[in-house]
Amino acid sequence: MDARGALAVVMTIGCKYHSNFASARASAGSIIGGEEAIGNGQAGLFDRIDWFEQLHKTCLGDHQPLIFEARNALNQSAWLFLMQKGSAIFSLANYYSFWWRPIWTGNPDEHSKAALIGSILPMLKSHGPKLWLAPAPVEGGIAKLLSHALRTAGFVVDCQVSSHNHWLETQGRSFADWWALRPGALRSTVQRKSKKNMVALNVSDQFSDADWDDYEAVYRDSWKPEEGYTDFLRSWAEQEAAAGRLRLGIARIAGQPVAAQFWSCDNGVAYIHKLAHVAGHDALSPGTLLSHAMFCQAFDVDKVARIDFGTGDDGYKRDWTEQSEALMTIRAWNPRRLAAWPSLTRHYASRLAARAQGR
Repeated sequence: MDARGALAVVMTIGCKYHSNFASARASAGSIIGGEEAIGNGQAGLFDRIDWFEQLHKTCLGDHQPLIFEARNALNQSAWLFLMQKGSAIFSLANYYSFWWRPIWTGNPDEHSKAALIGSILPMLKSHGPKLWLAPAPVEGGIAKLLSHALRTAGFVVDCQVSSHNHWLETQGRSFADWWALRPGALRSTVQRKSKKNMVALNVSDQFSDADWDDYEAVYRDSWKPEEGYTDFLRSWAEQEAAAGRLRLGIARIAGQPVAAQFWSCDNGVAYIHKLAHVAGHDALSPGTLLSHAMFCQAFDVDKVARIDFGTGDDGYKRDWTEQSEALMTIRAWNPRRLAAWPSLTRHYASRLAARAQGR
């Protein structure tokens, strides 16, 4: 077989559509499951079918799942976990998701990734005239790859920054070495408030009803908005604890919980999912002291490679992290579908109005 024939074999791609998770699991086997999938192109929590299925079941069950699979002759594959909302298609994600991106298996190169995604898009077009993908990371070229594939497939595409992701790479450093590089005001706060010895800190990898009740009490009394899906978080924390991945931090003053943080450590990454503190205790900085303890645990005990602060561009995150990239919302319309035009017209009319006001 000559080189052209070999390339044709490699680029032969089969596509499937799944309307439920049972069908997707049956097709995928173990390649997009749990621990056995790690190292096969799925970096962590938000790249696994387990995550998508639990999120859909508990938080997004009103929307029909749309799961697309493309596989080439080398058994490399791409999966898009999406959902239908009316006539529009959305990424299967919500505010608990640090990112949304395709799942890759078989470690395809960039050319193969583009070919796999491109093969899915004609099938996707038949399910709706509009497509909303978010939060799509700039990191790793994901947003660029998706936008290019959509334009190549004939979509009208608009890609806008909607949030940011902050993280740090530990690079084999000790916590002490990394902490020495933090802003002086932050280090001084921890040093001064620790000397008062009035905040009791506890970081646990075990789930207990008492600790979780304390976490929920802190969150309810904090500045944070009401939690949307408390049952989801609780069951998720129990699941993470059973797998040895939970890191739940509680700060108490005189026995009362005043700050709490929910992390997980998964495949060398520490994810900061939730943090909150109760107002009125700023003089003792319990939230800052708890963060100090949680980061120390991640560096020196869990020895993670990355600590990920999730979505949001809050100023305090810059004190604790070293890297940042934008998260994008990709909007795409199929101009061959008349149903796309009202939304497309409204979108670009609003963009033009915003530009006019900014002059």
